[in-house]
Amino acid sequence: MIRRLWCLQSGSPSVPPSSTKKKKPLVLLGAPHVSAIVLEALLNASTCPDSSFEVAAIVTQPAARRDRGKKLSLSPLASHALQRGFSPDLIFSPLRAGDDTFLSNLKALQPHLCITAAYGNILPTDFLHIPSFGTVNIHPSLLPLYRGAAPVQRALQDGVKETGVSLAFTVRALDAGPVIATETIQVDDQIKAPDLLELLFHKGSKLLIGELPSILDGSARVKAQPQDDSKATLAPKINPDESWLFFDQEASVLHNKVRAFSGWPGTRARVLVVEKNGQQKTLEIKIITTRVRSHESVQFDEADDIAFVEGALVFPCGRGTTLEVLEVQLPGKKVVNSAAFWNGLRGQKLKKL
Repeated sequence: MIRRLWCLQSGSPSVPPSSTKKKKPLVLLGAPHVSAIVLEALLNASTCPDSSFEVAAIVTQPAARRDRGKKLSLSPLASHALQRGFSPDLIFSPLRAGDDTFLSNLKALQPHLCITAAYGNILPTDFLHIPSFGTVNIHPSLLPLYRGAAPVQRALQDGVKETGVSLAFTVRALDAGPVIATETIQVDDQIKAPDLLELLFHKGSKLLIGELPSILDGSARVKAQPQDDSKATLAPKINPDESWLFFDQEASVLHNKVRAFSGWPGTRARVLVVEKNGQQKTLEIKIITTRVRSHESVQFDEADDIAFVEGALVFPCGRGTTLEVLEVQLPGKKVVNSAAFWNGLRGQKLKKL
């Protein structure tokens, strides 16, 4: 019924009910932009002639104040669903997934399957009992590695060369359900968390579409592999206090942190600006883009001096390493390249703190 509603709203010709089999209802749970990637893949696949499913409803986070609290905004997933023709009545935004009214509405849909994609809420047992074929999660790591709220960020922070996405059944324990399928990718040493997250959800969407037939006929339950809990690692939620950079650490550690914390919460550093008359002031800057490169030829007048070489701010770091900072942002200002920032100093010196 829901897909027929969408097709009518988008101007597609209706199909006589007698000519099609009743499609299996799916429910997608998510909130951020990457959840909309999954919705788009499901909607496109559901319109194929041999598709056996339809997207019956969306579950997302309640509207929140964004853009510095100016106004209430829907989640990116809810906004995309409305653009694709979903009725607002079929977009649920409970404060908790265990809310009685919400669970009653979900039961009424009789979903065959629920799919989570960066939903962000804990699913109680009462929820997990509702879909007849269970709940499946798209998790952006190679489970059992990086279970938790920030798998992409923590993997980049660790400097991994390889990661991937897992399709797994949801159980009450955190990201611990049997794994249906995985896909592995190599990690570029310059990629940042938002870009890697988007890439993994594109991969995960394709993985999901390919596995839906086995999930909906029950055979995925048989082939799914239990996780080895002894190999599990955790990816805890990021605390904003972690965003500070300390240059006594090696450059590679700092570079990986900049990549991992890109977007939110970002990475910050304090530097000392030394004026020509010798006066000093502390400046807080946001470090946006970095690169690790050897600068053995660079001569620092003092150990804490910051140099400017070939368009980059060069910070001396731990164990004789150097970090190139390519883009920075001052409080309340736009992101600029390091050359523009250096020119703005007008001959003043920079020192690390």
